[in-house]
Amino acid sequence: MKKLLSLTILILYLTVTLPSLAEATFEGGVSAQGRGNSSRIVDKKTGAGIDGAKVTLPKERYSTTTDEEGYFELDTAINGTSIMSVQKENYKPFSVTITDRTVSAPIVIGIEKSNGDAMVLDNNMYHLGDNNYSDLSANAGEFRMASIGPFYTKKFQMKNVKFNKPIYLVIGSIIGIDTQMARSIGQNQIANAFASPPEVYFNGNRISEIQINGDGQRIRIPNELIKKNQPNEVTIKTGRNLMQTAYIDYDDIEFMNLFVEN
Repeated sequence: MKKLLSLTILILYLTVTLPSLAEATFEGGVSAQGRGNSSRIVDKKTGAGIDGAKVTLPKERYSTTTDEEGYFELDTAINGTSIMSVQKENYKPFSVTITDRTVSAPIVIGIEKSNGDAMVLDNNMYHLGDNNYSDLSANAGEFRMASIGPFYTKKFQMKNVKFNKPIYLVIGSIIGIDTQMARSIGQNQIANAFASPPEVYFNGNRISEIQINGDGQRIRIPNELIKKNQPNEVTIKTGRNLMQTAYIDYDDIEFMNLFVEN
């Protein structure tokens, strides 16, 4: 395998703590502040409830909005694993992979203000691949939409870049990856096949590959690849089944919430 221009992604796991039987609090990109009898969205720094935050479960085609104190109810069934997205103006987009067990008790999620350091590229969910996947594939039961093809591309401009600070491409959540590494840690149950990892390109240069599924994945963008005040382009390409030689069999994956952080 050719040497990457940037180091391979290491997952930034979201740590879940259970401070009591009545509440689950997410940490890591979020805050442990705040408690309540219902699920709640709070400000990461202050712990204050955030009103009007949009909470979405794309797989279930469900969305709701927090009340004036940041509380909300998930009035829908969660079957298996799902991606939950939280969006609020002037805050960084946030998503987390949850299960029916996770939300069996109220959850508290803290989100972080953008302070001008985050540029949202896309907060929609996308399915890459060929719609041909095994039921044993990682997160196969969670796929909710048809594939847009084997790759995704987004063009955008970066105007207020601070080159004295690290610049990251952040993928809020990604599921469905069937690499050998993903299989080794139990993320899929396919015994006799595995795929190459999805690849991430910036302005035509490969900057990383994604080996396992997870939330809050941050990819360092090399400064020399950035075109200030000019169009830039990010591309995500899904992997291929390495055991299939008769035809190209793309790995089916889904991702959500793409933004640049500086």
